[in-house]
Amino acid sequence: MPHKSRQRIIVIDCKTSDLASAGRFWAGALGGAADIGHDGKYATIKPTTDHMVILQAGVDHEPRVHIDIETDNQTAEVARLEALGAKVVAPVKTWVVMEAPTGHRFCVVNPQSDDFAERATTWP
Repeated sequence: MPHKSRQRIIVIDCKTSDLASAGRFWAGALGGAADIGHDGKYATIKPTTDHMVILQAGVDHEPRVHIDIETDNQTAEVARLEALGAKVVAPVKTWVVMEAPTGHRFCVVNPQSDDFAERATTWP
């Protein structure tokens, strides 16, 4: 039977019970706002990109996710993310590996998408 599919949601499993804190970090990092669900286990980060991002709190395994945040100024973006609570793990080749307060690793990379200039959030 024919069907369709597409990648739509990125779920960030958080090994924490403090969903509000995790939501503040990821909303700030991705340029959205955290909407905490009534059950306190899920938060939706919106708007971000064409993809929906959901945080899931209280998982009993190690945090799992890897995203790249592209930027036209790595130094400024790393500083912005550090101010939100992330820490630099290591610079690697042309990117910087960072760790979120939730324990997730992510990379700050140079622009990779054709529509970066039109679609990127402009930060003060």
